Amino acid sequence: MPLIVGDATVRVFVGALLGIGHEASVTVFSPPLGAQVDLPASGTVELELDPAFEHGVLVDAGPVTIEAERADAPTAVQWSELAYLEPGRRRLALSAGDTPARVVLLGGVPFGEELVMWWNFIGRSEDEIVEFRRQWQADIIGRDNPDGRFGTVARYDGSPLPAPELPTVRLKPRK
Repeated sequence: MPLIVGDATVRVFVGALLGIGHEASVTVFSPPLGAQVDLPASGTVELELDPAFEHGVLVDAGPVTIEAERADAPTAVQWSELAYLEPGRRRLALSAGDTPARVVLLGGVPFGEELVMWWNFIGRSEDEIVEFRRQWQADIIGRDNPDGRFGTVARYDGSPLPAPELPTVRLKPRK
């Protein structure tokens, strides 16, 4: 259900956005946030954030200017860019420029461990990533088990994408 907050139309699709009294009715196993924020040209909105979360602001149409409360200089974020907001922030102000803007606001509790990310896989080590790629290639590309770990996409007529070859250097965890 779309809600009007400031100049914006906000649609929460997973979790809850503080201060607007709406929570998406989606089953989740952690407390994430996912919301679409649409701003008209020259529009602004201020949103309350959960300070325990880290947040990402993905600009789908824009640009937008981001302000957060920590005496940061306003940050211009262009179309297709992702801005990162570390935990501890309690508010976020978004402003559109001369054109309408749309952002996807994502948030959640930071992982407490190092992660290795490569292509569409996230693991705790390079060995896990190697195994995930092997399973993908066998189950999805080789069609050994299309309903296994990675499942299938119903009513999709195209072929699945094979995973690229792994790099020749060791994958490192993100810090």
